[in-house]
Amino acid sequence: MSHSRHRAEAPPLEREDSGTFSLGKMITAKPGKTPIQVLHEYGMKTKNIPVYECERSDVQIHVPTFTFRVTVGDITCTGEGTSKKLAKHRAAEAAINILKANASICFAVPDPSMPDPSKQPKNQLNPIGSLQELAIHHGWRLPEYTLSQEGGPAHKREYTTICRLESFMETGKGASKKQAKRNAAEKFLAKFSNISPENHISLTNVVGHSLGCTWHSLRNSPGEKINLLKRSLLSLPNTDYIQLLSEIAKEQGFSITYLDIEELSANGQYQCLAELSTSPITVCHGSGISCGNAQSDAAHNALQYLKIIAERK
Repeated sequence: MSHSRHRAEAPPLEREDSGTFSLGKMITAKPGKTPIQVLHEYGMKTKNIPVYECERSDVQIHVPTFTFRVTVGDITCTGEGTSKKLAKHRAAEAAINILKANASICFAVPDPSMPDPSKQPKNQLNPIGSLQELAIHHGWRLPEYTLSQEGGPAHKREYTTICRLESFMETGKGASKKQAKRNAAEKFLAKFSNISPENHISLTNVVGHSLGCTWHSLRNSPGEKINLLKRSLLSLPNTDYIQLLSEIAKEQGFSITYLDIEELSANGQYQCLAELSTSPITVCHGSGISCGNAQSDAAHNALQYLKIIAERK
């Protein structure tokens, strides 16, 4: 079963013009490709990467049914199947049928003088692998990835991953855990784009400074917000602890990630973890009658911890 919100009305045609070839010819030339692979390759060439979203998931019945929606450019199609993979394949197949019917949608034939991305070494298309190789080459510790947050509705999940390399950190977000890791690795690679492979260089010289604050810098900071925290009782009613923590984070140069815990606490309350990218990393727990209250409690506990650390001599 498939549906579409956009259908090309032109009859199926195969473009014969010099310098281009159609989607249909591409499928004929590569018969071993699955619909998902063909559509992804089309998206790469046209800079319209297909986006898949799970619209429905009925797993309680005897025969599970999944419905996936794929969007590529201004075309959206859905597909159903007894597995997520099958539903995605059928959605991709429906999109391909529409693209084949539009004679104006063609691929440009690659310039023979330009390298074909599909022929490049695999690690060049994999930022995670590239970052690891770079770390090995320069004698750095290997990157470490931590899933810090998972949220959003079931049909549109968003994942946040923290990548740590030596004492530095980058955060990546994506619609899948793998994409979040890739985005975090890509941010590091962007910082290292000017490094010559022949040179072995200190990571501090590349990034410039640590992406977090140390307890020493916190205690000796002249910042207005952190010194206000030292004098605060943290017990005034109607205090926006999330906002206060955000202001201190901005002043002191660290980031905050809230992770909502799916399981309720023993007394039936929502739970949340607040992770601060200080050095060392700080994680504080919070709970409340709602997700928002749990986040506020986690922020409050983080502020109390920072206050204790900042007041130490």
